[in-house]
Amino acid sequence: MKRILLALTMALAFATSAFAAVDLNTANQQQLEALKGIGPGKAKAIIDYRSKNGPFKTPEDLMKVPGIKEGTFSKIKADVSVGGKTAAPAAKPAAKPAAPAAVPGDKKK
Repeated sequence: MKRILLALTMALAFATSAFAAVDLNTANQQQLEALKGIGPGKAKAIIDYRSKNGPFKTPEDLMKVPGIKEGTFSKIKADVSVGGKTAAPAAKPAAKPAAPAAVPGDKKK
């Protein structure tokens, strides 16, 4: 019984991870190679590009990586994301309170 539960748990974990989008800004070589059409060379090129140019701003920026063009991108666009893209925009800091207005008759010493 324990083996069956373990097998089901592992299968569920694998299935869940298979449907999770790969974050182009944090993915390692192995995670990138799991994408359709991305082998070791293209995965390394993605990591090198990211190291040199900073994080990707949009998934489409992936086409700026040498060796990745529209055809490859179209195969994986549903499977990739960029960190922070779906997060809510950061709240603006609260404005500093205005200095109190001078009160007539109030004298500073």
